[in-house]
Amino acid sequence: MTFDDLRQRALAEWKSLEEHRTPRVLVGTATCGRSAGALEVLESLRSASLEHGLDCRFVEVGCIGLCYAEPIVALFRPSGPGVLYGNVTAKKAPALVRRYLVEGDPSADDALGTIGPAAVDGLPSLFDTPVLKHQVRRVLRNCGFIDPTNIDHYLAQGGYSGLARALRMSPEEILEEIKRAGLRGRGGAGFPTWRKWQFCRGAQADEKFLICNADEGDPGAFMNRSLLEGDPHSLLEGMLIAGRALGAKTGYIYCRAEYPLALERLRTAIGQAEDCNLLGENILDSGTDFHIKIKEGAGAFVCGEETALIASIEGKRGTPRPRPPFPAVSGLWGKPTIINNVETLACAALILQHGPEWFAQYGTESSKGTKTFALVGKVKRTGLVEVPLGTTLRQMIFDIGGGVLDDKPFKAVQTGGPSGGCIPSDLLDTPIDYDSLRAAGSIMGSGGMVVMDDSTCMVDFARYFLDFAQKESCGACVPCRLGTKQLLEVLQDVTAGKGTGTDVELLLDVAEGVQAGSLCGLGQTAPNPVLTTIRYFRDEYEAHIERKRCPAGGCTALIQFAINAQLCTGCGLCRRACPTEAIDGDRKQPHTIHAHVCTRCGICRDTCRFDAVMLI
Repeated sequence: MTFDDLRQRALAEWKSLEEHRTPRVLVGTATCGRSAGALEVLESLRSASLEHGLDCRFVEVGCIGLCYAEPIVALFRPSGPGVLYGNVTAKKAPALVRRYLVEGDPSADDALGTIGPAAVDGLPSLFDTPVLKHQVRRVLRNCGFIDPTNIDHYLAQGGYSGLARALRMSPEEILEEIKRAGLRGRGGAGFPTWRKWQFCRGAQADEKFLICNADEGDPGAFMNRSLLEGDPHSLLEGMLIAGRALGAKTGYIYCRAEYPLALERLRTAIGQAEDCNLLGENILDSGTDFHIKIKEGAGAFVCGEETALIASIEGKRGTPRPRPPFPAVSGLWGKPTIINNVETLACAALILQHGPEWFAQYGTESSKGTKTFALVGKVKRTGLVEVPLGTTLRQMIFDIGGGVLDDKPFKAVQTGGPSGGCIPSDLLDTPIDYDSLRAAGSIMGSGGMVVMDDSTCMVDFARYFLDFAQKESCGACVPCRLGTKQLLEVLQDVTAGKGTGTDVELLLDVAEGVQAGSLCGLGQTAPNPVLTTIRYFRDEYEAHIERKRCPAGGCTALIQFAINAQLCTGCGLCRRACPTEAIDGDRKQPHTIHAHVCTRCGICRDTCRFDAVMLI
């Protein structure tokens, strides 16, 4: 079957789906949706449709990115618009079926917006809502709208047309397309992708390899997982294009075993691509061979480093090795090897589908295209976001994210995960691009973005990420193995009220040594949270050390609660909520907290309706 035959078959199926004479129901059943109860919602929708005699077409789709509104359901009436509903429960689902699919009334408290050209009175178009109107969805264009287990859905959206084009091009022409697009690695370092591929292309060897790093170990990051679960064929197409450009015939997807749904959908996609002759031997009768294998990782953060990842695939312990030689010259089993992350390869597929000029129309001079981010933490609208590079942090957090949770003051945002840094409020207008974030002391990373409010202790925040880095250190080099341990011990002392006047300078000295002497990127970037919190929030370190106080109230050893007698009404809520019975007082009389019994859990402050509980 030719590629045109595959495409025509896919378009016919997609047209049949859209023009079906009975309703269509899309349910987001990626990991985030499932954790919120999407599978129970799906069963409830099926039961409700049967009760009303509806022959609905149910499609399980990936994550649309609106994690704050999960579970998410889209309902389509025949030949009409779709309506997207959020926070759907198994109890709410039957009412939605009756109200919209049977009676034609789209209104509901949890209606998020409409999908499609037709208007619905009283509801905005989904892509005109605040969370989406500032986004440019390219990598995520299919997530939440197609069945990730059906290759025809991907083909109908233009999928694999980039591969078909690449098979008619020389490797040099493919490299030139990637170069003109200005694609930089989306895994964190931002190295020009075309140059990396060129190094491998020019290496002389009888065999070359391509590896996709889908390990994604950053706390709070889920960009790769969501793409694999919602649009796995976009990765496969990118790998096929890269393999042709490199002259490689074998590719590996290195994905952690903690992503079972992503692995399941990848295996399904690989089987479908092989059945369609889009993967394997003599692809589309072009004479090109390419095979993809999956290697499950054990969840070691250090295996995000190239040489450690290679060691793991080879069956060895995942520890880095000195470079040079770089993997592009001597990598997997000593052969030239290129490692790209999921988003980089998905972008390569887009470039070959639409052209480099199309890709480069968004972004900045040195950072082209769009980038996906996992926006999490103390922000109202958490989720997966895709914006043009150059979008400011303010636009990301306040326009798209809706601002800080509970309208508390914004304090900082961490970009780049454990390897990144914390950026304060006076730098909110910093553009999100490789160079601007680096100048602010942070990095892009793979796209994690954690928002903090004024209740976050920056010293404790640095301690948390040092604890993570120290536990994930492979121990192969002394600066990382012992340096991160010493940094962590100092931070533990400071947050416990045991800090001394020389601790800040000690932290700076040790951090510099760890950065300069560590073997791989884990150790070289592990001090970033410490360095940026000292750079921008040194006053908090001084308060912990000199006054033995935690201004944010996050370090339990340095806080104490008391009740303001003038504000306390004696309602007794705090007394009843206290797990250690540290509060007493008569009804309608000011209460008292006994410090020697109090565990400083903060439940009293959270419970009080009159702001009578305060930190002293």
